[in-house]
Amino acid sequence: MPMDNTPVLVGVGQFTEHLDDPEYRGLSPQELATNAALRALADAGAGEQLLACLDVVAAVRTVGDSVAPPMRKFMAPFGGSDNFPGSVARRLGCEPARLVYSPACGDEPQKLVGEFSEQIALGNCRAALLVGAEAIATQRKAQAERRRLDWSESVPGPLEDRGRGTAQLKTRHMTDHKMEMPATVYPLLDHARRSRLGLSREDYSQCIGELFSGFARVAADNPYAMSREALTAADIAETGERNRLIADPYTKAMVARDWVNQGAAVVLTSVGLARELGIAENKWVYLHGYADVSEQGVLDREDLGASPALALAYNNALQRAGKTIHDMQYLEIYSCFPIAVFAACDALDIASDDPCGLTVTGGLPFFGGPGNNYSMHGIASMVEKLRADPGSFGIVGANGGYLSKHSVGVYSTAAPERWRAWASRDLQEKIDALPVPEFNESPKGWAGVETYTVLYQKDRPVTAIVVGRLHLGGARFVALTEDAETLQGMLAQDPLAANIFVRSYGIGNRFAFSEESLEIQFPASDSSPAPA
Repeated sequence: MPMDNTPVLVGVGQFTEHLDDPEYRGLSPQELATNAALRALADAGAGEQLLACLDVVAAVRTVGDSVAPPMRKFMAPFGGSDNFPGSVARRLGCEPARLVYSPACGDEPQKLVGEFSEQIALGNCRAALLVGAEAIATQRKAQAERRRLDWSESVPGPLEDRGRGTAQLKTRHMTDHKMEMPATVYPLLDHARRSRLGLSREDYSQCIGELFSGFARVAADNPYAMSREALTAADIAETGERNRLIADPYTKAMVARDWVNQGAAVVLTSVGLARELGIAENKWVYLHGYADVSEQGVLDREDLGASPALALAYNNALQRAGKTIHDMQYLEIYSCFPIAVFAACDALDIASDDPCGLTVTGGLPFFGGPGNNYSMHGIASMVEKLRADPGSFGIVGANGGYLSKHSVGVYSTAAPERWRAWASRDLQEKIDALPVPEFNESPKGWAGVETYTVLYQKDRPVTAIVVGRLHLGGARFVALTEDAETLQGMLAQDPLAANIFVRSYGIGNRFAFSEESLEIQFPASDSSPAPA
């Protein structure tokens, strides 16, 4: 019998608005989030009583609020709320003591579940609503039709705005070499893993196709998914008119789908309050173990194709729950890009075609990637799976940044013997103590390619980025090229087997397959002086 202060998930809700729905209304993110919240409250079945008990409404940060202010007009051209959780609370008709707006990144939904489970167990909170949404598909549809929408709202009152929280994800040096967007960093991580495994480009693309075809099949059966087309491995791996290359090795079908109108919400409370409100016990789902761990900076990682922090988060969440991965009947592994799934499979020693399946939603490329809030859908879907299979266990892994931040939770309808709050400080100390490779910001000389990607515009290669190691001394560096001849060379042979020549210039580091080629592109007189 669980103690009265044991936290429990009692309500979940999801809301998706497809552009071709007969009842499509073009809802704002705030409205989508409110619809999801209403469904979560209705799912709990306690009506107005539960609404009145909400001490906290915590919202996951929207994409528009996750960028620097100068970029906001591009990411959120129709404005937004100056108090997103307040907008949701006002629509619901409640006045919680705390309104919380999370930092950016996809680990936040699971992280919030852990945080407010702890607050409920301590008696600092009776009930919390966690919610988030994106309306990017409607935004782009209106832009294409040259229509102006107004989603701006001002909600007075206190807001606990935790800021973007993205400052540590990238360095100026990364930005100078176009390592700033997820689609320009993640492919570097996948090719690093391919290098470690010794696979050809063709074989690795086939592996990705086979991996994600399983995700697509799940999305095809999910009414909340943005895409319900059960793509095959060939559909995903092979390029074509509908599946162009984005960044080698990624085709369009391999990356998170941001063309979404989706909201999700979760309601947490204590066992004592759930009993008091008459919430049926077959609705209750418990958090058995959880962990939050951040990875080293991208260029500080010894193996770019792996994530020790991810491994620690998963394995410690399981250990704290007293379970192994083989005790899980359901898995929800974050899937923004292939490497996020592969790294988890590698860490957990499970196959990418594990019979349990690796997702309960269909994954970000097919279900949809509603910004930082995807894993709220993962948690909501997991709750529904576990309720339908009483006593079973499931694990949800959430990822943020560039495989940078990891939050993992283990769930079940079976009550834990007792609730325990789990700190992750000791786990983080292990990551912070890992060795860091020597890095050279101004490299010169012959080098080997550690990993790379080629970026495309339409069907045309425009830029290649490499992370390399100097032959002399072995220091790591980053360089890029936009030279047509060098780009063709990248496509003609596997760059992982190539030697390159690199030099630092005022515009950053550039590389070619020979010193002579680089000299033609950038005469030595253009070189920046080496730092003292």
